[in-house]
Amino acid sequence: MTTHVPVGEWERVATRRVASGGITLRVFDHGEARPGRPPVVLCHGFPELAFSWRHQLFALAEAGHRVLVPDMRGYGGSSRPADVDAYDILTLCSDLTAILDDAGADDAVFVGHDWGANVVWNMALVHPERVRAVAGMSVPVTPRAPAPPLPILRSRLGDDFYMVWFQEPGVADRALSRNVRRTLVTREIYSAAWAARPDEQLPPPSWLGEEELAYYVATFEETGFTGGLNYYRNLDRNWALTEHLDGRVIEQPSLFVTGSKDPVARFMPADGLDRMLTDPRGHVVLDGAGHWIQQERPAEVNAALLEFLAVVG
Repeated sequence: MTTHVPVGEWERVATRRVASGGITLRVFDHGEARPGRPPVVLCHGFPELAFSWRHQLFALAEAGHRVLVPDMRGYGGSSRPADVDAYDILTLCSDLTAILDDAGADDAVFVGHDWGANVVWNMALVHPERVRAVAGMSVPVTPRAPAPPLPILRSRLGDDFYMVWFQEPGVADRALSRNVRRTLVTREIYSAAWAARPDEQLPPPSWLGEEELAYYVATFEETGFTGGLNYYRNLDRNWALTEHLDGRVIEQPSLFVTGSKDPVARFMPADGLDRMLTDPRGHVVLDGAGHWIQQERPAEVNAALLEFLAVVG
C-alpha cells in the first residue's frame, strides 16, 4: 500500500477546474470510477492544502476508488475571494456539491480533517442526499451551541485564543505570512504572544520532509493565509446561518479518527458524537498521534479509511 509520496508524483496527478458560485476550485482527480461505487472527496483544513492528502489519494485509488481532492476555497490553486462573507459554511458546502456535479456523481463519501471535518459534517446535514457516508478527523461534530461561539470562546479561553485572535482582519494574516516556514513548523498554537516572539529556527516534524515542506512554503508565500483565516471569521455567521439545522442529526454511516495527543480535544471534546451520529462505524484514536494525523500516521489512517469504505462505499 502506498503511503509516502514524492512531491513530483503528486504534481503529475490530473486536476480539474470546477466552477462554483463565481469562483473556481482546483480539484485533484485520481483513480477510476466504478459502477455503484461513489467517489471519495477529501477536504483539508488550516493551514493545509489538497497536498495534505497525498498519502491517502494514491492508497485509496490503488484500492479501487476514484478520489477527488480540492484545494479548498481560499487555498492553493483555488480562487481566494476577498469578501469575508464568501467563506461561510453553506457556501463551502455548495463548493462540494459543485465538485460532485462536475464529476457526474450523485453522491460521495466525504472525508475531512480539521476545518475540512467541520465542512463535511455540515455537508451531511445540509445536503444529506449527496453524502453516502462521512468521516471526520481531529474535529468532532458537536451539537449546536446555545449562543454564538465567539463570545463563548472569548470568555472561556481569552482574547489570545487563536480563534479569537484570528478575528481582526489583517493582524494574524501579517503575522503568519512574516515567516511562512516558521508558521508551518511551529509546535505551538498561534497567538499574539507567539507572533511577538523572535522567529524560531525549527526543523520540520519527522513526518514532513524538506521537499514536502518546501511545497507548502512556496504555496503559502504566494497565496498568504487570509483565505483560510476567513473560515474562522465566519464562526458567528455560520451559527446564525445554520439555525434551521438545530436538532438535526447525521444519519449516514460515519467515522471519527483522531490522535490521543491532538490539542483540539482540550476545547472540542468528542463527547457529543453519540448525540449527533446515528450510524457510527468507528471512533479510532491513534495512540501518540497529534493533530496532523493523515500526514503523521498515513498507514494507520489509510487502513481505517479503507475498512470504512469497504462497508459503506
